[in-house]
Amino acid sequence: FVAAIPLIGNFLKKNGLMQLVADALKFLFKEDPIPGHVKKFWYMIAPVLSLSPVLIVACVIPFGAYWADGAAHPLSVANFNLSLLFVLAIGSLGVFGGMMAGWSSNSKLPYIASTRAAASVISYELAMGIAVLALVVWVSQKVANPLNIFEIAQAQSGMWFCFVQPVGAFLFLMALFAETGRFPFDVAESEADLVSGYHTEYGSFKFGLFFVGEYGHTALASMLFVTLFLGAWYPLPGLHWPESWGWVSAVLSVITFLAKVAFMIFFFIWVRWTLPRFRYDQVMKLGWGVFVPLGV
Repeated sequence: FVAAIPLIGNFLKKNGLMQLVADALKFLFKEDPIPGHVKKFWYMIAPVLSLSPVLIVACVIPFGAYWADGAAHPLSVANFNLSLLFVLAIGSLGVFGGMMAGWSSNSKLPYIASTRAAASVISYELAMGIAVLALVVWVSQKVANPLNIFEIAQAQSGMWFCFVQPVGAFLFLMALFAETGRFPFDVAESEADLVSGYHTEYGSFKFGLFFVGEYGHTALASMLFVTLFLGAWYPLPGLHWPESWGWVSAVLSVITFLAKVAFMIFFFIWVRWTLPRFRYDQVMKLGWGVFVPLGV
């Protein structure tokens, strides 16, 4: 292992991957001043509130399954019957970090960004709720606890729900883009008119927490979409890893799930590279005038 460290370092350096490590260390070790005009307590706690929901919600996401005593069990920290409601409730709290950051900064442009973030979440949470409601009604015919994420994932052993609920899957995915503040819905971080959005007054480690929180929400959104609509750990519709393979089957289920999540993260980044940013009024019109009626 010790002999492999230089090889790993050379590989990272050769492929430019050390830039990621350098960025992380830069955020960690830069001087961390606090502007004199901010509300200090809320200003300092806002980055923590931005990241914490990601870490909490990840506890109920099943990364795979293992089979024992003739039944499937989730590879997750927690599994309970209302886990889907828990995900929607706690996951939506991430916006409070941005709202608190904009308000506590005592600055005009961050405050405008925080109000944009709140309005965007309210708009697209409604479309997301309608999409989830349609999924719950559908899956209630198949499982005893339709609000249990693990049972929803298990119900896709025959057919993935993106094929039987294509409109719901589309609405849910678009709402995830808006919830995570990714292009083209990043109206709360619009550099063209808001400098850097609600974290304009932030730097160093606190800005790094916002940065990690944003990509953490992207990873969590990918996990949630894969679990609810993209077949979870099942490699293909109607195909699953044999239970007789034991722990090998469990490992393969985790690899399958992570591969799908990696694809979804690539899709989020691909859209960011491809599409221009929408105007704020276009985002609101799309949410209330198109997605909500389409969901109904």
